Amino acid sequence: MPNITPAIIDWERLAQARSQLGGRFVRVLDYFREDGANCVAAIEDAIRARNAIAVISPADVLKNDALQIGALSVAELAEDIEFAARDCVEWHEAPDALLEQVLQLRSQFTDTVAQLEGETKPLLMKRAV
Repeated sequence: MPNITPAIIDWERLAQARSQLGGRFVRVLDYFREDGANCVAAIEDAIRARNAIAVISPADVLKNDALQIGALSVAELAEDIEFAARDCVEWHEAPDALLEQVLQLRSQFTDTVAQLEGETKPLLMKRAV
């Protein structure tokens, strides 16, 4: 059976967001890059503090922002982290088991942003002129 790698970006959803957002699309990508990095950092800080409650909100924000532009792998991983953190809260457990996923999140987010920037570089250059 072939090894199928899940899509990092849903290019169709990205094109749909670009069409719907028009001139605001580049700004939304900027927000995703900046706010997403802040969310990843907040999740990492919460994991270091062993605070499952503090993981939930930034994971939810990252999930929703990623879904808006088609960053599927980030959205799925953020959702997994969010739900696992909710379980930790419900069971009064530290989120120690989430460490590996959180490490993957940083890498996945960085790779996704690089792909998005590569795809949208002409738009970003046009905006800078």
